[in-house]
Amino acid sequence: MFQGASAINLDAKGRMSIPARHRDALQAEGEGRVTLTKHPDGCLLLFPRSGWEVFRSRISQLPMDAHWWRRIFLGNASEVEIDGSGRLLISPELRAASGIDREIILLGMGSHLEIWDAPTYSSKEQIAISQGMPEALRQFNF
Repeated sequence: MFQGASAINLDAKGRMSIPARHRDALQAEGEGRVTLTKHPDGCLLLFPRSGWEVFRSRISQLPMDAHWWRRIFLGNASEVEIDGSGRLLISPELRAASGIDREIILLGMGSHLEIWDAPTYSSKEQIAISQGMPEALRQFNF
């Protein structure tokens, strides 16, 4: 279960360091291989091998009217290896698609991680907060 936020800087080659708390789980679940793909919200999704297999299967079963969504998720998927220093390379195509430049936020989302351009995430988070809590959360007891 991935959770928590980490501020990370990409190096000049577009590599990000995976925080130790996530690195061990990713190494164990996928033998050091993960899958990255883009998400229409403007972030990238990072899946361990087992999580990707489940997600890919669900997306593959979508009806024909969701064909573009299969293209977005599956057509942009890239299997990446975590190197010996605990880093992974984000391709130039995926960096461009998500607006990632240098500063990123890595968010644990349970079964997977999200990779956001830090300024974009901050802006979208402020918009969400300013719109108030959705009805489903208003009934939630904190």
